[in-house]
Order: sequence, then C-alpha cells, then structure tokens
Amino acid sequence: MDSSNRPVSPHIQIYRPQLTSVLSILHRMTGIVLALGSILIAVWFSSIAYNRELFEAAFLLLSGVWGRLFLFLWTLALFFHLCNGIRHLFWDAGHGFEIAQVYRSGWSVVIGAFALTFIVWTIGYTACG
Repeated sequence: MDSSNRPVSPHIQIYRPQLTSVLSILHRMTGIVLALGSILIAVWFSSIAYNRELFEAAFLLLSGVWGRLFLFLWTLALFFHLCNGIRHLFWDAGHGFEIAQVYRSGWSVVIGAFALTFIVWTIGYTACG
C-alpha cells in the first residue's frame, strides 16, 4: 500500500488556538509549575527551622527581582489553577457545557486569576510597608 496517498492528520499548525484549548494547556502547565515551585517554597520554609545560612540564601534569592518575579508568577499559577479547578468541578456536576457558558467561565477564570493575584500582592505590599 502506498502511504503517500493516505490522509494526513491535521497538525497544531493548522488549527487556530481557541480559549478552551489554551486554558486546558495552561491548566496542565500550571499544575507542573505549582509542583516544582512547591519544592522550592518547602525548602525555604524548612530552612527557617533548620538552617540559618540556607534561609538567608533563600531569602536573598527570593527577595531579588528574579525571585519576586518567580513568586508573582507562582501566585498567578496558583490562582489560575484554583479557579480553573473550580470550573472543572462545575463541569463534573454537569453544569456549564453550552459554548457561551464555556467561554464565559473561561474568561472568568482568567480575570479571576489576575484579580486574586493582584489583590494578594497589593495587600502583601501594603501590609509589609
């Protein structure tokens, strides 16, 4: 059989990204980021009790520009994953499958994640002086 005449499956380059596919990919990626970032944060918290030098090194790393950027993006990933997880719970209960509801809940996840991140970082900076 000649394989050159066989139909080719559409590739990702053919499809235009849709909100649903982008949010699905981001949900998986934020899950990975949260797992890996949790290791760093756990080491940082553990160092408070066990090793002063490690704590100071971790504090210097996380209080710098790159560390704050990491913490900000980790916070954004946390709230995105949380909001999208709640969205999935509604889907598990059988709600929100109509296309208009899917897009409305998708944009709500994005806006909610940014709003919650902004609130936490604003309150955090206000509280810390």
